[in-house]
Amino acid sequence: MLNTSDIQSTDAETASGPRRQLSLLDSTCIIVGIIIGSGIYELTPRIAGNVSSPAMLLGVWLFGGFVAFAGALCYAELATAYPRSGGDYIFLSRAYGGRFAFLFAWAEFWIVRPGNMGVISYVFGRYAQQIWPLEEIVREEVAITGFACAAIGLLTAMNLWGVRAGTRTQNTLTVLKVLGLLGICVFGLLSVGVRPDGDVVSAQVSTPQANFPMALLFVLFCFGGWNEMSYVAAEVRKPEANIVRALLLGTCSTLLIYLVVNLAFLKSMGLPGITAADAVATDVVRPRLGDYAARAISLLICLTCLGAINGMLFTGSRIYYAVGTEHAWFSWLGRWHHRFGGPIRALLLQSFATLALVITASVTTPGEGFETLFLFSAPVYWGFAIFVALSLFILRIRDPDAPQVHRVWLFPIPPLIFLGSACYLFYSGLTYAIAHKELRLSLWAVVILAIGALLAIWNPRGRTAEPGC
Repeated sequence: MLNTSDIQSTDAETASGPRRQLSLLDSTCIIVGIIIGSGIYELTPRIAGNVSSPAMLLGVWLFGGFVAFAGALCYAELATAYPRSGGDYIFLSRAYGGRFAFLFAWAEFWIVRPGNMGVISYVFGRYAQQIWPLEEIVREEVAITGFACAAIGLLTAMNLWGVRAGTRTQNTLTVLKVLGLLGICVFGLLSVGVRPDGDVVSAQVSTPQANFPMALLFVLFCFGGWNEMSYVAAEVRKPEANIVRALLLGTCSTLLIYLVVNLAFLKSMGLPGITAADAVATDVVRPRLGDYAARAISLLICLTCLGAINGMLFTGSRIYYAVGTEHAWFSWLGRWHHRFGGPIRALLLQSFATLALVITASVTTPGEGFETLFLFSAPVYWGFAIFVALSLFILRIRDPDAPQVHRVWLFPIPPLIFLGSACYLFYSGLTYAIAHKELRLSLWAVVILAIGALLAIWNPRGRTAEPGC
C-alpha cells in the first residue's frame, strides 16, 4: 500500500532532486538509442549461423521483439505505478524488500551495467581503430582498449553537465544512428546482383544447424535496453502518459528497424553470406561505396555505440542514486547536484567501475573482450529479470492501492511470456558460458553476488541523503 511517507518521499525527491525535464522525444530517444547498439552489426552473423532459413532468421527477430514488447507492457504498469528514479531497484524493493533490491543494485554496478557498456565500448574501440589506426604507436589490443576507455570518459564528461546536455547528446546520436541504418536498408533493398557467389560462400561456412535458443539469446541482447525508461521515471514529463508511450514506441520502432535491416541483409547477401560475413553491413554497401564502405560503416557503428553507452550512463546512475537515498552506508551517492542537475557522484563511480572492468578484461582475455563481458553479464541480467517479472504479480496483490495509470493488456499473458522468456534465457546464458568453458566468469559473478548479499544483510537502511553536491 502506498502510505503517507512514500508520498512525502516522492514529493521531496521531485522538489530537491530529479525534475521532470524529459519530453516524449527525449524518452523515446533514450530507449531507441540504448537498444540499437553494436548487436545488430556484431551479432547478426552469429544469429544467422544459428538458424536454418531466412524465414527462421526473421522469425527469431520477430519473436525477440514480441518478448521485448511483452516486457515493455509489464514495465509500463510498474513504472507508472512507482514513477521514481531507480526502475527495477524500486520494483524489487517493493516486492521483495530493501535487501534484495540492494543485491540487484550491487549486481548492476559490478556486473551487468559495466559488462553491457564494456561490450559496446569494445566494439567502438575496434571500429575506431579502423578509422584512426594506431598500430604504429601501440599494439592493436591496447589501441582498442584505449578507444573504449576514451569513449566512456568522454560521454561521462558530457553527462556531468546535467540532464539537458545528456539528453541533447542522446537525441543527436540516436537520430544519426537511425538515419545510418536506414541508409544501409536502402543499399541492401535496392541491391541487384551483389549477392556473394554460392560456391564461395559454401567454402567459407557450412550449412547452419538450427539452435533457436542461442539465436534468441543473441537477439534479445540486441533488444536490451527497452526497460531503461523506468530508471528515469522521476524525470519524465507527464509520466502517466509519456512513460507508456515511450516504452511502446521505442520497442516497436526498434523492432521495425531490425526487421527491415535484416531484410536488406538477406536480399543483398542471402543467409549463407550473412553467416560468413566478418562485417555484414560493410559488405552490403561496398558494391556502391567501394573502398569508402568500410570507413563509412565504421563511423556509423562508432556513433551507434556512443549512443548506447551514453544512454546507459544516463540511466544507470539513477539506480545508485536511488540506493543512496535509502541505504545509510551509501548515502553519499544519493545526492543530486544543484548546478548540473544530476547524480554526479553516482555517475562518476559507475564510470570508474566500467573502466576498471574494461581494462581487466583486456588484460586477462586479450582479443576476447566482447565475448568475455557478454558471458559475464548475461546470466545475471536475466536472473534478476525473472524476479522483476514476478514482482508484477506480487505487487498487484500486496499493493492494490498503488496508482493504476496503466494496466497490462491481456493480463496475465504478457507477464507470463516475459517470465518464461527470462527463465529460458537465464538457463541458456548460463549453459552457453559453461559450454565455452568460462566457469571462471561464473565463479567471479558468484563471488561478487555473495559479497553483495553480505553487505545487504548488514547494511542499515534509512533515508539519510540530502540534496547537495
